[in-house]
Formats: sequence, structure tokens, C-alpha cells
Amino acid sequence: MTIAALITWVITALGGFYMLGTWLSRGGVRSGSSRLPVPVVFGHFALAAIGLVFWIIYAITDTDALAWTAFGLLVPVALLGFVMLARWLPTYRATRTATATGEGEPAERYFPVPVVLAHGLFAVITVVLVLLTALGVGES
Repeated sequence: MTIAALITWVITALGGFYMLGTWLSRGGVRSGSSRLPVPVVFGHFALAAIGLVFWIIYAITDTDALAWTAFGLLVPVALLGFVMLARWLPTYRATRTATATGEGEPAERYFPVPVVLAHGLFAVITVVLVLLTALGVGES
């Protein structure tokens, strides 16, 4: 289960990297039109990356404290992810017409829906697998 969680975490991270790259290349930090707050985006990314490092070390050392630390980091990562999803949904639903004020479209408008859905699905699977592993479920 440790390896399964690692695989799902890496897949989730790849989707997240893709969306972060899209957001940055479309001016997410620079444009005033993004609905995603910069601290939330980078906080989500940083905590997820740190958690992944802890999980890799856990996979090597099998130290229970590291599994719980990784899970503890996933909790705020998930909360920040839900915040971003809630702020992205209205952007996704909005029409693609330019606004009368001349504002550009938010950078997150260019996130492919399949990537957003896969990222969320794999994130949920990762959290469940990490929790079950930390609880010792499936150990022989």
C-alpha cells in the first residue's frame, strides 16, 4: 500500500505541476484577473511537495512518525485544494467572452477539465491510501 500511495501521489503531483505551469504561463501571478490567491496556490504546492518527500523517506525507512507527518501535511493540502476548486468552478462555468471592462481571462480558465478531475480523483485516493497505511491497515 505504501508503493501504491507513492504512485498515486506522483501521478497527482504531475497533474498539479501541469496546472501550475499552465497557470504561471498564462500570467496567474501577474494578472489581476486570477481567482486563485497566490499564497493558496503556492502553499498547496509547497505542502504537497514536502509531504511527498516525507512519504518517500517513509517508504525507505518504514518509520511510522513519517507516515503520520505526511498524512498531517495532506490535510491542509486537501483543504487548500478544495478552496481552489471552489474558486475555479465559477471561472470554468463563465462564458469565454471578453468582459466589457477589458479584463483578461483568468489564467485558471485554461486548465483542462480532465486534468482537474484526474488530479482531484488521484488526490483523494492518495489521502485514503496514506491514511490506511499510517493506520497499519494491510500490514502482514
